[in-house]
Amino acid sequence: TMRLTALLAMAARVKVPPGYRFGTNRPWTINAQRQNPPGKKRRRVAVEPIAPEDWHVFKGDTVEILSGKDSGKQGKVSQVIRARNWVILEGLNAHFRYIGKTEDYRGMYIASEAPLLLKDIALVDPSDRKPTEVEWRYTEEGEKVRVSLRTGRLIPKPVVQRRDGIVPEQWNDGPKDTSPEDALEKTYTTSLKTFEEEVMEKMGIVETRRARKSFWY
Repeated sequence: TMRLTALLAMAARVKVPPGYRFGTNRPWTINAQRQNPPGKKRRRVAVEPIAPEDWHVFKGDTVEILSGKDSGKQGKVSQVIRARNWVILEGLNAHFRYIGKTEDYRGMYIASEAPLLLKDIALVDPSDRKPTEVEWRYTEEGEKVRVSLRTGRLIPKPVVQRRDGIVPEQWNDGPKDTSPEDALEKTYTTSLKTFEEEVMEKMGIVETRRARKSFWY
């Protein structure tokens, strides 16, 4: 798998022609080049700017579709594309197609989830499983939380596991794990001595030899 730093560096170097229309495929992939062939100018799509602090849907949230063929269905957000105000739900708003089709093989029938605009979905209140509008508020401790405008209940952010399967919020320290308090404790004291001299001092080693003078010329 490609490292995130290499992926971001590649994205920064990508130059797209005028009139390029972005989609769910990265610009340097074959699918993106097929959708934007040379000489073809696609209709521009206006995107309503949403500030990062106002964005309220995250990967792992349960939302309900408000319009379209799957209106009224609820699903989990699998991907968020903030630059286009898009969210993709697992198994919903999908179109089906064949891939790998040849003369003697009809191909594989797969489903591809199409993105939905943020205005076409609503967060589901976990207290009654119904869609609701939300707004950001602060608790007495200063924590920023999402609050349902319909019921006034908190909608916590979803916990997402890392690539290694660990959920940081649910991790319990084991007997060999270093606690955050021990890791943050400052135990090093500055000294003008070298590391070797500090080790010799702690072990009681006295060095009486002196190194010969050396010259660089």
